[in-house]
Amino acid sequence: MPKAPDARRLLEVEDVRMVYGAENKGPLVLEGVDLGIDEGEIVALLGRSGCGKSSLLRIIAGLLKPTSGRALWRGRAVDGPNPGVAMVFQSFALFPWLTVDENVELGLEAHRVPRPERDRRAAEAIDLIGLGGYESAFPKELSGGMRQRVGFARALVVHPELLLMDEPFSALDVLTAETMRTDLIDLWIEGRLPIRSMLMVTHNIEEAVLMSDRILILSSNPGRIIAELKIALPHPRNRDDPRFRQQVDDIYGRMTARGPSDKGDGRGGLGFPGVGVGMALPQVSTNELAGLMETLSASADGRADLPALAEELNFEVDDLFPIAETLQLLRFAEVAQGDIQLTPAGRRFAEAGLEERKQLFAEHLVAYVPLAALIKRVLDERPGHRARATRFSEELEDFMSEDYAEETLKAVVGWCRFAELFSYDEADQTFKLEAA
Repeated sequence: MPKAPDARRLLEVEDVRMVYGAENKGPLVLEGVDLGIDEGEIVALLGRSGCGKSSLLRIIAGLLKPTSGRALWRGRAVDGPNPGVAMVFQSFALFPWLTVDENVELGLEAHRVPRPERDRRAAEAIDLIGLGGYESAFPKELSGGMRQRVGFARALVVHPELLLMDEPFSALDVLTAETMRTDLIDLWIEGRLPIRSMLMVTHNIEEAVLMSDRILILSSNPGRIIAELKIALPHPRNRDDPRFRQQVDDIYGRMTARGPSDKGDGRGGLGFPGVGVGMALPQVSTNELAGLMETLSASADGRADLPALAEELNFEVDDLFPIAETLQLLRFAEVAQGDIQLTPAGRRFAEAGLEERKQLFAEHLVAYVPLAALIKRVLDERPGHRARATRFSEELEDFMSEDYAEETLKAVVGWCRFAELFSYDEADQTFKLEAA
């Protein structure tokens, strides 16, 4: 006998796979994603940039069709814009020539709501979100926080069942973002929001723990749900509460844990997508790498707790993890279970002078970054010790998108310039040996 549908289940995502590009030959963004959202809960999708969080949100909203799998809204397949949801974006996305009131009413106009009803609901939403008195103001007259409040009012005025939020606080300063999180949670707890549930995309671990009832952690390249955590802490939540800190520590541990696919390469759960020359590398400067090694070397054992380190440096996941994983790739540090520790080579780098640092960095680049080793080998073997950048970018594009290939090549150019392995002429896009 078939199972009866759950009346509280708003959304179901079943085995969603998303591949971009012509004929689905581009980058694989999401794979095997399953999730459900019930009435009365706040769910956070937590992961790094590029893990497919925003793509998943757009699939749920009906703005993007998955390559395979499906999203179900109240048991029915989402095939086009989902009328049960509204979205708040990272950017304020306001029309500068419209007033606050006119921006908020846009969604109601699209739904052909009569003018008197539009006016009433817009006034209620503006007052609810704390912008009463600013109805006639234009976006240029508002602060960033006030403009984002307009974005919330515009989403809430249509009374969606599910409010989707795509990193809604990331463009705000720290204090404004904290105020808006608190205000939103207060309205939710008081039952004053005209919605049934919220689904929020974020890469801020503390934000996820502060706001949500449940956290879904996505891996990167492709995005897969690798963990689900229930947050049972009562509101309002205190960041200094040991239980809060334990939840944050647990998430860092899960995001840096070694998975079953790790081959003992020392990279743990932070590994780069691809292998060999096909590894997609982040834009991390040698100054950032050296700075983190110097920070770690200040402790007796060269070790730090990643959550504490992120708080000390005011870093989010996308700030700290790329630096930590690059140090791990280069064997200057080890990252596992939420901790980072310098290797002997990392401590030696931190304590060395500039020339010794350059030499050590060059040795590790050739040994552990296949693309750097390939460029060096090609330059060594060619009589003129020169090679066009296209020689390597075209090879990278066999493994990754054009954008990732460009970013990866830029990363290696910066690292190798510091190490003086070779030079790169931006004007004619040519690599050459320093001695040539």
